[in-house]
Formats: sequence, structure tokens, C-alpha cells
Amino acid sequence: MKDYALQVASSRTGYNEKLNFLREYLQAYVLRILFDDGFFDLCAFVGGTALRFLYRIPRFSEDLDFSVTGGKLYPFERGMLKLKRELEISGYDVTIKYNASKTVQYAMIGFVGIMYEAGISPHRNQKLSIKIDIDTRPPEGAVPATHISDIYFPLAYATYDLPSLFAGKLNALLCRSYMKGRDFFDLGWYLSRWPGLSPNFNLLRNGLRQAGWEESFPSENDWRMRLFRVVETADWKIVEQDVTPFLERPADMNIFTQENVLHLLTDD
Repeated sequence: MKDYALQVASSRTGYNEKLNFLREYLQAYVLRILFDDGFFDLCAFVGGTALRFLYRIPRFSEDLDFSVTGGKLYPFERGMLKLKRELEISGYDVTIKYNASKTVQYAMIGFVGIMYEAGISPHRNQKLSIKIDIDTRPPEGAVPATHISDIYFPLAYATYDLPSLFAGKLNALLCRSYMKGRDFFDLGWYLSRWPGLSPNFNLLRNGLRQAGWEESFPSENDWRMRLFRVVETADWKIVEQDVTPFLERPADMNIFTQENVLHLLTDD
């Protein structure tokens, strides 16, 4: 498996492209190990990486984000130890740091030396890191869905339906304490690919309430205008700087301009 990971990187050109495809393959392998451990019986795949694996959004992502789908929690510590063992059996030199004591459980997987072996970094011990986040108390109201994809490995993912995933993205845009350019690119991508898509308002309200939202909640009549104001005041240079290294085609930012995303929000 490690040899194939190196082949994935060597078949690409340029630092960002090599790094993005190598990371994506490693993410897929981690997902396969979690799947074999019954992980998706208990957790839903959400966030930017889910958009990449499930719908092939043309940007890469760094983290694997999940939400617990029922009352039973995934045995996190045991699962992370098994994940480390399986990766080592496959030839990877890995470190895993994890914390299961918080509402959002997290683990940081470090693949030691893989960037050097792939010709991406001159430093032998540099790590390529993948973070796993599991929200053990997600807001209520998500509509579950199952999605099958075959990207490196055929897998069946427990996830949310599109309106619920979209609600999660709007929640991030409205509540995030810092500006993340990838959120704005994702918004433009959602609006261009599914022009008639509306968010799951029940989930959006519950998520905003959980985040301490003090304004009136977005509705079917005004959610686009709420997002319009967020996009209108964004520093698009920061947006471009953040998202461009993760794009399959960096020239996509010539399409997902601030003006065009604003137009998508008013074109209903």
C-alpha cells in the first residue's frame, strides 16, 4: 500500500499537486481502515473532505470530519490504536496523538518521512499530518444518507443528505471566528452545482443555537441575503490565498470570484 501511495505522488507534478494527491490517498486508506472497523455504523462523514470523496468538489482538504449518528460512541482510543497498527503493517512510519475527553474527539496522524520518500520534501523526518475530528454532540436535525464511492477503494459511507451538508457549510460561514477561504469556495461550488438547493433549516437553526447565535435565524426568505453580506465583506485576497493551494485547477478562482459568488446568491 505504501508503494502505491508513492506512485500516486510520483505521477503528479508540482509541490501542491503531489502533496494533495498523496494526502488524499492516505485519507482514503484511513477511511478504509475505519470502515472495516465498523466506524460508519456509528459516525457520519461530513465536512470538506466528505464533499471531495462523495461529490468530487474540485478542491482537496486536510481533515477528516465526522459526527456521531446515535447514542453509542465509537471506541475512540481502541480505534486509533488499531488504525496505527494497521498503518504500520502496511509499511508506514506513523505517530498518532489523540484526545477522547472533549466533545469533539480528535486524533492527529503523522506519516513520518513519506514526504521525503515521495520527493516532496528534502527533510527525511518531515510529517504529513491528517487530523480526525469526531463531534460527539452534533446539533440535531440532520437527515442521514448513505453514499457509495470508489476513489482508490470502494466504500459505503454513512453521511448526511445534501441540504444537511449545506447547512453545515452555512453554519461555518456565519459563525466561524476567523475567515477560511475554503468556506467561500465551497459556497460558490454548492450554488453553481445545485442552483435550487436550500439548506436544512432545522439543522441550521440548531447548529447556530449551539454556537451561541443571538440574531434571528436565517429563513427560506432571507438566507441568501444573510450569506450575501458575509461574502460581500470578505477579503477576497485572503480567500484566494487560503484556497488556491488546495484546488485541482488553481485557475478556478478566475471563475469563483467574489462578484460571481455574489451573483449566484442573488440568482434564485
